[in-house]
Amino acid sequence: MIEVSGLTKRYRDTVAVDDLSFTVEEGDLFALLGENGAGKSTTISCLTTLLDYDSGDISVDGLRRPDDDYRIREQTGVVFQQSILDPLLTARENLRLRATFYGLGMDRVDELTEMIGLGEFIDRRYGVLSGGQKRRVDIARSLLNRPRTLFLDEPTAGLDPGSRSQVWESIQDLRDELGLTIVLTTHYMQETESADDVLVLDHGKVLARGTPIALRAAHSAARLLLAPAPGHQYSELTDILLSRVPQADWRVEGGSVVSTVPDSATALAVLKEAEHAIADFQFIQGSMDDVFLNLTEGGAAPATRRAEPEPGASEPVVGAEEHQHPARRAEPVEDGGPR
Repeated sequence: MIEVSGLTKRYRDTVAVDDLSFTVEEGDLFALLGENGAGKSTTISCLTTLLDYDSGDISVDGLRRPDDDYRIREQTGVVFQQSILDPLLTARENLRLRATFYGLGMDRVDELTEMIGLGEFIDRRYGVLSGGQKRRVDIARSLLNRPRTLFLDEPTAGLDPGSRSQVWESIQDLRDELGLTIVLTTHYMQETESADDVLVLDHGKVLARGTPIALRAAHSAARLLLAPAPGHQYSELTDILLSRVPQADWRVEGGSVVSTVPDSATALAVLKEAEHAIADFQFIQGSMDDVFLNLTEGGAAPATRRAEPEPGASEPVVGAEEHQHPARRAEPVEDGGPR
C-alpha cells in the first residue's frame, strides 16, 4: 500500500505538486493521468526517493520517507522515461550486469527473459532495439530485485501503437501473475481504461479520482447517432429521442441526429422505438478523453444546431431553430458534458 498526504513540491516559484493526497491499495494498477507539466513525474520521483519535497508524508509498503529511503529503493522497481541501460551492451549483458548489483545470477535473468518474452532479442545490442523492445527490457531490469511495488513513468511515451500494445500487455500480465502494486503515469487517456484507480492531475492539483467506469459516468456522456430511413425526417427522430431523454443535447450533423444519452440501456430503448424510422445508427461510449477534456477545460462549448436539410429537401432549411425540439434549445448542459 502507498499512502501520500499533503505532498507539496516547489521548484523556486513554481508549485509542481500542490497538497496532493491519495492512497494506492496493494495489488492495484494505479494511473496518474495528466498532460505534460501536470506534476505526474514529479510525484513519481518523490515516491521513489529521487526527489526531496517541501512538505507532506509518504509511505510505501509501510516504509516512510525520508527515514526509510534506502529500504524503499530495495523493495521497489522503477522504469524511467529515459533508459539508463548501456546501448553498446546486449539486452542480456545489461540485465546480467544489473543482476550483480543485487548479488543475483543468470537464473534471475533467464526467468525474466521468459516471463516478459525477451527471447527474440535478448542477445541484440540494446541500442539497436525498437522502442517497445527497449521498454520491455527496462521493465525486466526493474524487476530484478523482486519488488513489491513497480513505478513506471510514461512507459509508452514515444512508442507506436503496436509497441504500446505490447508494453501494456506486459504490464497487465505482471499485475495478474505477480500481484504487483503498479503505479504509472501517462498522458494517453485510453491507457487508463485498464487501471483499477485513476487520479487526474492538472498543475499539481487533483481534478478527479475514481475507477474509469465511475469517471466516465460522472464526466462524460455516451453519444447516439441516428440516420433517418428514406421517407422519414430528422424531426421524427428527435421527437422519439426527446420523449426518452428530455434533457438530451443533440444536433444534426453529417446526415444524422447526434445526441447525448446517459447509458446503453437508454440508447437501446430509443433504437427500439425508432427502428422503423432509422436506416443506420452508431452508439459511442463516453471515453477517458472526454473525461479529461471536460475536467481540464470545464466542458466543451454548447452544442450548435447545424442547419441541414431534411432528407429529400431541395434547399437547406434556413435557421437551425427549425430543427430543434421546442423543449430543448442550445443551452449548456449543467454537468459540462461533451457536446
